[in-house]
Amino acid sequence: MRAAKPGIIADSAEAMRPVQIAIEIPGVTVGVITVEEAQVAPTTPELFREMDGVCERLRRELTVDDVAGLESISAVRRMFRAWGVDPARYRPASEALLRRVVQGKGLYRVSNVVDIINLGSIETGWPYGTYDTAHVAPPVAFRMGAAGETYEGIGRHVWHLEGRPVLADSRGPFGSPVSDSTRTMITETTRSVLTTIFAPAGSSTSAIRQALDRVGERLARFAGARVSSTAIVHE
Repeated sequence: MRAAKPGIIADSAEAMRPVQIAIEIPGVTVGVITVEEAQVAPTTPELFREMDGVCERLRRELTVDDVAGLESISAVRRMFRAWGVDPARYRPASEALLRRVVQGKGLYRVSNVVDIINLGSIETGWPYGTYDTAHVAPPVAFRMGAAGETYEGIGRHVWHLEGRPVLADSRGPFGSPVSDSTRTMITETTRSVLTTIFAPAGSSTSAIRQALDRVGERLARFAGARVSSTAIVHE
Protein backbone atom coordinates (compact mmCIF):
# COMPACT_ATOMS: atom_id res chain seq x y z
CA MET A 1 0.00 0.00 0.00
CA ARG A 2 1.39 3.38 -0.93
CA ALA A 3 1.84 6.11 1.67
CA ALA A 4 -1.17 8.30 2.40
CA LYS A 5 -1.21 11.82 1.09
CA PRO A 6 -3.53 13.98 3.19
CA GLY A 7 -5.50 16.74 1.56
CA ILE A 8 -7.11 19.45 3.62
CA ILE A 9 -10.77 19.92 2.86
CA ALA A 10 -10.67 23.68 3.06
CA ASP A 11 -10.28 26.49 0.57
CA SER A 12 -11.55 29.06 3.03
CA ALA A 13 -10.77 30.25 6.54
CA GLU A 14 -14.52 30.15 7.16
CA ALA A 15 -14.61 26.34 7.14
CA MET A 16 -16.28 25.31 10.40
CA ARG A 17 -15.07 21.72 10.48
CA PRO A 18 -11.85 21.34 8.51
CA VAL A 19 -11.29 17.68 7.74
CA GLN A 20 -8.31 15.86 6.32
CA ILE A 21 -8.63 13.05 3.83
CA ALA A 22 -5.77 10.65 3.11
CA ILE A 23 -5.84 8.78 -0.20
CA GLU A 24 -4.24 5.38 0.32
CA ILE A 25 -5.15 3.75 -3.00
CA PRO A 26 -4.03 4.72 -6.49
CA GLY A 27 -5.87 5.97 -9.52
CA VAL A 28 -8.37 8.39 -7.99
CA THR A 29 -8.87 12.10 -7.45
CA VAL A 30 -11.42 13.08 -4.82
CA GLY A 31 -13.38 16.29 -5.09
CA VAL A 32 -14.78 17.46 -1.77
CA ILE A 33 -17.32 20.08 -0.75
CA THR A 34 -18.67 20.84 2.72
CA VAL A 35 -21.76 22.93 3.33
CA GLU A 36 -23.34 24.23 6.53
CA GLU A 37 -26.86 25.30 7.47
CA ALA A 38 -28.50 22.84 5.10
CA GLN A 39 -32.25 22.37 5.45
CA VAL A 40 -33.04 18.79 4.51
CA ALA A 41 -36.60 18.56 3.22
CA PRO A 42 -38.74 16.93 0.54
CA THR A 43 -37.66 17.89 -2.96
CA THR A 44 -39.40 20.95 -4.35
CA PRO A 45 -41.26 21.04 -7.68
CA GLU A 46 -38.52 23.30 -9.07
CA LEU A 47 -35.82 20.73 -8.30
CA PHE A 48 -38.05 17.96 -9.66
CA ARG A 49 -38.27 19.84 -12.95
CA GLU A 50 -34.49 20.18 -13.12
CA MET A 51 -34.02 16.48 -12.36
CA ASP A 52 -36.67 15.42 -14.86
CA GLY A 53 -35.15 17.60 -17.57
CA VAL A 54 -31.72 16.01 -17.18
CA CYS A 55 -33.22 12.50 -16.98
CA GLU A 56 -35.32 13.01 -20.10
CA ARG A 57 -32.33 14.28 -22.07
CA LEU A 58 -30.21 11.29 -21.05
CA ARG A 59 -33.04 8.89 -21.79
CA ARG A 60 -33.35 10.30 -25.32
CA GLU A 61 -29.60 10.23 -25.96
CA LEU A 62 -28.61 6.86 -24.47
CA THR A 63 -29.60 3.23 -24.29
CA VAL A 64 -28.65 0.87 -21.48
CA ASP A 65 -25.98 -0.62 -23.75
CA ASP A 66 -24.56 2.87 -24.36
CA VAL A 67 -23.99 3.57 -20.67
CA ALA A 68 -20.99 1.26 -20.20
CA GLY A 69 -19.35 2.81 -23.28
CA LEU A 70 -19.45 6.38 -22.01
CA GLU A 71 -15.91 7.66 -21.44
CA SER A 72 -16.65 8.70 -17.85
CA ILE A 73 -18.20 5.33 -17.01
CA SER A 74 -15.42 3.42 -18.80
CA ALA A 75 -12.82 5.37 -16.79
CA VAL A 76 -14.61 4.59 -13.53
CA ARG A 77 -14.76 0.90 -14.48
CA ARG A 78 -11.01 0.91 -15.20
CA MET A 79 -10.45 2.55 -11.81
CA PHE A 80 -12.44 -0.22 -10.10
CA ARG A 81 -10.52 -2.94 -11.94
CA ALA A 82 -7.21 -1.33 -10.92
CA TRP A 83 -8.39 -1.75 -7.33
CA GLY A 84 -9.16 -5.42 -7.95
CA VAL A 85 -12.92 -4.80 -7.85
CA ASP A 86 -15.20 -6.22 -10.55
CA PRO A 87 -17.46 -3.33 -11.67
CA ALA A 88 -19.97 -5.80 -13.11
CA ARG A 89 -20.44 -7.37 -9.67
CA TYR A 90 -20.06 -4.20 -7.59
CA ARG A 91 -21.50 -1.61 -9.91
CA PRO A 92 -20.29 1.97 -9.40
CA ALA A 93 -23.09 4.13 -8.01
CA SER A 94 -23.02 6.51 -10.99
CA GLU A 95 -23.41 3.67 -13.49
CA ALA A 96 -26.28 2.15 -11.50
CA LEU A 97 -28.08 5.51 -11.46
CA LEU A 98 -27.51 6.11 -15.17
CA ARG A 99 -28.81 2.68 -16.09
CA ARG A 100 -31.93 3.36 -14.07
CA VAL A 101 -32.44 6.73 -15.77
CA VAL A 102 -32.05 5.49 -19.36
CA GLN A 103 -34.50 2.68 -18.58
CA GLY A 104 -37.06 5.43 -17.96
CA LYS A 105 -37.27 4.90 -14.19
CA GLY A 106 -35.86 8.33 -13.31
CA LEU A 107 -33.87 9.15 -10.20
CA TYR A 108 -34.87 8.03 -6.74
CA ARG A 109 -36.82 10.67 -4.82
CA VAL A 110 -35.26 10.83 -1.35
CA SER A 111 -34.73 14.42 -0.18
CA ASN A 112 -33.53 17.68 -1.65
CA VAL A 113 -29.91 17.07 -0.57
CA VAL A 114 -29.66 13.44 -1.68
CA ASP A 115 -31.47 14.13 -4.96
CA ILE A 116 -29.03 16.96 -5.77
CA ILE A 117 -26.07 14.64 -5.25
CA ASN A 118 -27.58 11.90 -7.42
CA LEU A 119 -28.31 14.45 -10.14
CA GLY A 120 -24.67 15.53 -10.19
CA SER A 121 -23.55 11.93 -10.42
CA ILE A 122 -25.56 11.14 -13.55
CA GLU A 123 -24.39 14.40 -15.16
CA THR A 124 -20.69 13.59 -14.71
CA GLY A 125 -20.73 9.77 -14.68
CA TRP A 126 -18.64 9.77 -11.49
CA PRO A 127 -19.71 8.18 -8.19
CA TYR A 128 -20.64 10.73 -5.49
CA GLY A 129 -21.05 10.23 -1.76
CA THR A 130 -22.81 12.50 0.73
CA TYR A 131 -22.50 12.34 4.51
CA ASP A 132 -23.74 14.00 7.68
CA THR A 133 -20.54 15.44 9.15
CA ALA A 134 -22.02 15.28 12.66
CA HIS A 135 -21.46 11.52 12.42
CA VAL A 136 -18.01 11.62 10.79
CA ALA A 137 -15.09 11.31 13.22
CA PRO A 138 -11.84 12.54 11.55
CA PRO A 139 -9.27 11.72 10.39
CA VAL A 140 -10.76 10.34 7.16
CA ALA A 141 -8.99 8.04 4.70
CA PHE A 142 -9.94 6.57 1.35
CA ARG A 143 -8.51 3.06 1.50
CA MET A 144 -9.26 -0.60 0.87
CA GLY A 145 -11.47 -2.34 3.36
CA ALA A 146 -9.80 -4.70 5.82
CA ALA A 147 -10.76 -8.26 6.72
CA GLY A 148 -13.91 -8.41 8.82
CA GLU A 149 -15.00 -4.82 8.16
CA THR A 150 -18.71 -4.33 7.40
CA TYR A 151 -21.38 -1.70 7.63
CA GLU A 152 -25.11 -1.47 7.20
CA GLY A 153 -25.65 0.06 3.79
CA ILE A 154 -28.51 2.37 2.97
CA GLY A 155 -31.34 0.05 2.02
CA ARG A 156 -30.63 -2.35 4.94
CA HIS A 157 -28.01 -4.42 3.14
CA VAL A 158 -24.93 -5.37 5.15
CA TRP A 159 -21.82 -4.70 3.05
CA HIS A 160 -18.74 -6.85 3.55
CA LEU A 161 -15.91 -4.45 2.83
CA GLU A 162 -12.73 -6.49 2.65
CA GLY A 163 -10.88 -5.60 -0.55
CA ARG A 164 -13.34 -2.85 -1.52
CA PRO A 165 -12.64 0.90 -1.65
CA VAL A 166 -14.03 2.69 1.39
CA LEU A 167 -14.04 6.03 3.12
CA ALA A 168 -13.20 5.41 6.77
CA ASP A 169 -12.85 7.57 9.85
CA SER A 170 -11.69 6.80 13.39
CA ARG A 171 -14.83 4.69 13.93
CA GLY A 172 -14.36 2.65 10.75
CA PRO A 173 -15.73 2.64 7.20
CA PHE A 174 -18.78 4.77 6.41
CA GLY A 175 -18.89 5.22 2.63
CA SER A 176 -17.79 3.93 -0.76
CA PRO A 177 -18.22 4.60 -4.48
CA VAL A 178 -20.79 1.76 -4.49
CA SER A 179 -23.09 2.25 -1.50
CA ASP A 180 -22.89 4.39 1.66
CA SER A 181 -23.64 3.48 5.28
CA THR A 182 -26.62 4.30 7.44
CA ARG A 183 -24.30 5.76 10.11
CA THR A 184 -23.54 8.91 8.16
CA MET A 185 -26.62 9.06 5.94
CA ILE A 186 -28.46 12.34 5.36
CA THR A 187 -31.57 12.77 7.52
CA GLU A 188 -33.97 15.59 8.37
CA THR A 189 -31.71 16.56 11.29
CA THR A 190 -28.60 16.97 9.11
CA ARG A 191 -27.22 20.51 8.95
CA SER A 192 -23.59 20.04 7.85
CA VAL A 193 -23.04 17.97 4.71
CA LEU A 194 -19.81 16.50 3.34
CA THR A 195 -19.95 15.45 -0.32
CA THR A 196 -17.24 13.57 -2.19
CA ILE A 197 -16.75 13.01 -5.92
CA PHE A 198 -14.67 9.94 -6.83
CA ALA A 199 -13.12 10.91 -10.18
CA PRO A 200 -10.60 8.68 -11.97
CA ALA A 201 -7.05 10.03 -11.82
CA GLY A 202 -6.35 12.10 -14.89
CA SER A 203 -9.83 13.60 -14.92
CA SER A 204 -9.88 17.28 -15.82
CA THR A 205 -9.36 19.46 -12.76
CA SER A 206 -11.62 22.08 -14.28
CA ALA A 207 -14.36 19.48 -14.78
CA ILE A 208 -14.10 18.38 -11.13
CA ARG A 209 -14.16 22.01 -10.01
CA GLN A 210 -17.22 22.67 -12.17
CA ALA A 211 -18.97 19.64 -10.67
CA LEU A 212 -18.19 20.85 -7.13
CA ASP A 213 -19.44 24.33 -7.97
CA ARG A 214 -22.68 22.90 -9.38
CA VAL A 215 -23.26 20.89 -6.19
CA GLY A 216 -22.66 23.97 -4.04
CA GLU A 217 -24.94 26.16 -6.15
CA ARG A 218 -27.78 23.64 -6.04
CA LEU A 219 -27.43 23.02 -2.32
CA ALA A 220 -27.59 26.77 -1.75
CA ARG A 221 -30.58 27.21 -4.07
CA PHE A 222 -32.64 24.19 -3.08
CA ALA A 223 -31.52 23.50 0.52
CA GLY A 224 -30.53 26.95 1.81
CA ALA A 225 -26.99 25.73 2.47
CA ARG A 226 -23.80 27.77 2.74
CA VAL A 227 -20.61 26.42 1.19
CA SER A 228 -17.87 26.39 3.82
CA SER A 229 -15.04 24.59 2.00
CA THR A 230 -14.06 22.83 -1.21
CA ALA A 231 -10.97 20.97 -2.33
CA ILE A 232 -9.62 18.62 -4.95
CA VAL A 233 -7.43 15.93 -3.36
CA HIS A 234 -4.98 14.02 -5.55
CA GLU A 235 -3.41 10.66 -4.72
